[in-house]
Amino acid sequence: ESIPVDKNPGDEILAGTINGQGGLTARVLRPVGRTALAQVIELVRHAQESKTEVGRLADRVVAWFVPAVLLIAVVSLLAWGPVAGNWSTALACAVAVLVVACPCALGLATPMAVLVGSGRGAESGILIKEAHALETAGRLDTVVLDKTGTVTLGRPKVTAVGPAPAVPPEELLAFAAAAERLSQHPLGAAVVAEAEARGLEIPPVEDLQVIPGQGVRALSDGRTILVGNERLMRESWIDLDAQREAVRAMRQRGWTPLWVALDGRRLGVVAVADPVAPHSREGVERLRSLGLEVQLLSGDNRITAKAVAAEVGIDEVAAEVLPDQKQEVIHRLQESGRVVAMVGDGINDAPALAAADLGIAIGSGSDVAIEAADVVLVNPDLRGVAAAVGLSRA
Repeated sequence: ESIPVDKNPGDEILAGTINGQGGLTARVLRPVGRTALAQVIELVRHAQESKTEVGRLADRVVAWFVPAVLLIAVVSLLAWGPVAGNWSTALACAVAVLVVACPCALGLATPMAVLVGSGRGAESGILIKEAHALETAGRLDTVVLDKTGTVTLGRPKVTAVGPAPAVPPEELLAFAAAAERLSQHPLGAAVVAEAEARGLEIPPVEDLQVIPGQGVRALSDGRTILVGNERLMRESWIDLDAQREAVRAMRQRGWTPLWVALDGRRLGVVAVADPVAPHSREGVERLRSLGLEVQLLSGDNRITAKAVAAEVGIDEVAAEVLPDQKQEVIHRLQESGRVVAMVGDGINDAPALAAADLGIAIGSGSDVAIEAADVVLVNPDLRGVAAAVGLSRA
């Protein structure tokens, strides 16, 4: 991971981990054959050795074809030899039958195509678990995408800073970060990260009170800082009317607004959202260029899901769906005659990944999702889905 992770005695670390400061004593728990890298290699090897439907058909045909060719060659030899009395012509006919009817193309070309295809996929960061997945990808007509962590980055970031009149944006962000620095909330962490990225001086906080469902209240140099939703501000008699329209526009874009106040005075609002991944729109466009229908499936609220879908160019959206409902959506599409791929990264996507004709997991996602999928994209980039389909068709 690019972000440092705290480790305590007894925690597990991976080979290749960079130790930030100080010394480190570690116990080796797994042999080299069971490391994460070894598992990736095993995935590629298994895919190359597994057979597609057409490959299994080729094996069945070859099982009868080879003896039949040999029998015909013997019959030709005997027909021209003892019967016609011409052993030279008999030998030539027998050899001709063997050469012309050689099943090499049938018996070798199919597994070779799987071998090359899965190998080329691995080079491009597309790990194909089973050969049938390589075959299925070429028959897809519908691709269903999860939102969080698949189309989006999966981690909140500050998307807008809206200060009240006469309030510098830096002051708004600094006080918001001061209150959120000790909260451990993902949205608060995004605010603190933005303030630090801008090099702002964050005021020290003496006391912090977390108010469930509303936000946080903090004391800084005797002044009270409030960061949270409208309910928190309303109960503290903070006037929000001047910025309600701006906040409504933020919500329509799928952003989460955090109101900020200092000693009973509104400082403004900071919007936080899970931004769309850099190449998601291009990935959707590539899928459409291949003639595939693309849909968005999310457990998030409908406004956020529709905003993200509009940003990447997806028209069909199913929002506020539970994990088992995601699986039902996939089943309904299949019952209508569609060949469906599901792309996801979370534990809640695992049932849908397993139910789809082709499950594609983002490599940065959960272990459960990766285990349930047929194809794993090493890089969290939706362009890899189109690349997998193109590889299969080739």
